[in-house]
Amino acid sequence: MSAARAIRRRLLDFATGFPAAYEDHPWGDDVVKVNKKIFVFLANDDMAEMGMTVKLTDSHEQALSAPGAAPSGYGLGRAGWVTVPFRDATPPPSVLEDWIGESYRLIAPKRLVAELG
Repeated sequence: MSAARAIRRRLLDFATGFPAAYEDHPWGDDVVKVNKKIFVFLANDDMAEMGMTVKLTDSHEQALSAPGAAPSGYGLGRAGWVTVPFRDATPPPSVLEDWIGESYRLIAPKRLVAELG
């Protein structure tokens, strides 16, 4: 398994571990949702470049400083969504997990966020 695939698998497992989070596949994409709302997009294995897209406020500028990171397309970037490719210089998985956690907290209902402590 390539390093990018291993990171992707780890992040998918991490994201689906949040309260009421589940994997879904709209438009053929791999996403993780809570309350029917996406909080992380994960690039499919068949995409040219693997990566993730998350909604951030506190870590937005930090995420944009990652090599190859950019505001997300389709107007999502204006709402704080950032796409981060998985490359050799990508931040470590623990940082990517922090960003997924931040995205979850922004998207999930307050009652589910409260379960996180």
